[in-house]
Parts: sequence; structure tokens; C-alpha cells
Amino acid sequence: MAEKKKFLLRIDGNIHAALEKWAGDELRSINAQIEYLLTDALKKAGRLTRSNPGSEGKQNTTSQKP
Repeated sequence: MAEKKKFLLRIDGNIHAALEKWAGDELRSINAQIEYLLTDALKKAGRLTRSNPGSEGKQNTTSQKP
């Protein structure tokens, strides 16, 4: 797995509170929720070529014989 980049994100307090609640509802950390939302937006915009930058959602690349 590739090393994750670290950066500071400054956001409005209301946005942070909404993300915190949403993340809690889905049993994720705020960081994981932001990464999930960004990944989803990038996929929908056609800007993410890999299936998923994280470990989940890996596609099976081995060929299977019938």
C-alpha cells in the first residue's frame, strides 16, 4: 500500500461538526469519512483511474478458468 500524504485542512466549524456526525453515523473517523467522500467524488468525475487508493475495493486481476 502506498504511503498516505499528510496535510493540514482548515474548514469551517459547522462543516467539521456535520462531518463528525456523519462519520459517527457510518462508524468512521472524520479522516476516513473525508477520504471516502473525496474518493467517491473523484470516481464520479472520472479523475481516479485506480479502483481505490486504499486497501478496500481491490479488483481481482487474476484470470479464472471456467
